[in-house]
Amino acid sequence: TMQAMNCNYGEPQWDEASLERVDWERAHLIRFNQTRLCLVGTRRVPPPPCHRCMRTPTSGVKSGRGLLFLRRARPARRRPAMVPNPRHIRRLLLVAATAAFIYIQVRHFSAQSHDAGRLALAGADQPDLSVAAVVIMACNRPDYLHRTVESILKYQKAVASKFPLFISQDGTNGEVKNKALSYTQITFMQHVDLEPVHTESPGEHIAYYKIANHYKWALDELFTKRNFRRVIILEDDMEIAPDFFDYFEAAAKLLDTDKSIMAVSSWNDNGQKQFVYDPKALYRSDFFPGLGWMLTKSTWMELSPKWPKAYWDDWVRLKEVHKDRQFIRPEVCRTYNFGEHGSSMGQFFNQYLKPIKLNDAHIDWNSEDLSYLSEDKFLIKFGKDVANATPVHGSDDLLKAHNLYVDVRIQYNDQGDFERVARQFGVFEEWKDGVPRAAYKGVVVFRYKSSRRRIYLVGPDSLRQLGV
Repeated sequence: TMQAMNCNYGEPQWDEASLERVDWERAHLIRFNQTRLCLVGTRRVPPPPCHRCMRTPTSGVKSGRGLLFLRRARPARRRPAMVPNPRHIRRLLLVAATAAFIYIQVRHFSAQSHDAGRLALAGADQPDLSVAAVVIMACNRPDYLHRTVESILKYQKAVASKFPLFISQDGTNGEVKNKALSYTQITFMQHVDLEPVHTESPGEHIAYYKIANHYKWALDELFTKRNFRRVIILEDDMEIAPDFFDYFEAAAKLLDTDKSIMAVSSWNDNGQKQFVYDPKALYRSDFFPGLGWMLTKSTWMELSPKWPKAYWDDWVRLKEVHKDRQFIRPEVCRTYNFGEHGSSMGQFFNQYLKPIKLNDAHIDWNSEDLSYLSEDKFLIKFGKDVANATPVHGSDDLLKAHNLYVDVRIQYNDQGDFERVARQFGVFEEWKDGVPRAAYKGVVVFRYKSSRRRIYLVGPDSLRQLGV
């Protein structure tokens, strides 16, 4: 960069090699402080006069070259400051929001794809070999879920290939999801429904609507998309008995061959400690027990299109739904419900759920002959047992039954009469669609004070239905 211009009164002496070594006569250095300089070029015009001596140098030219001189560069024009345009700002914000939304959706899709991959692997490997998929229905109780899963894994490891495990979460509770994903041997499914719930009647608890919707989604996933032949449904507040899986494996054969059986349950509504005795005893029932139950794909294909918006368990108990098919239940429960806090607000918990006896006896169900549970055989056998029981009449049924050391038959005339008798003994008083809990042909049977003795509460038309 040249910082000065030289004025010459004689012939300039050019150095072809470098401008830095030019020897000028009487040269006056002119400094251009703080000024950018630019080379004008070789023009055949005289240079401007020196600003110090005000003389114009001679304009001699050598070798046809023009004189070189410098001039101040024009200062660069400053662009006017840009005023922010609100329209541009809105566009930028919209682009940023769109990018964030796409990122979140991609992450969500990636997580769903990962979960679906685990589900697909389980579904692809297991259906042909498995007895049933086992799904735990969960929502927002991580401590309950932990207790349930630990109980199941305790007995499932030996039969993992026969009973693949799933956790289906309703909602977005982070603790529940993290707890479910912490079990690598369990496939996680998540049902997220952000649509508002519209109840059919004012003041209804929306939880029952959400539960029904979740059940339908989960069973559709396992039966329709994953093609399992059978599914066992558990809830996140249950513990299982040691023979839980053996029991359902033996019952699966009945479920496949006897079309008069709609489902198999591990629950007895009157399974409190004082009302049970024989861990091997199984019964048919017209009342759907729920609380740990198994159904087939063909049954679900029938129920799914008309699945209710709420109160799904009471809906299954309607005669128009089960169509005179029965349910298999044990005398001693294979599940224990510890859910004091939940959607039912602890209804009946202390009186009916807390005293339930969970089976602790080892039963080799594969060696048990369950043919007596077929419709014709069970009707005959159960009818004979009822007929052989000693009839008791009068108002003080409990006292009379206590003084007899044989099986007892007590007749009731209607629902109100049944509730009176049931209240004396402490069994469930509730009816659904004209059927008492745990009843078969209107007969409710339970043990008297954990003994062999049976008490039969017999309806007005029960003996005729039993052929007695």
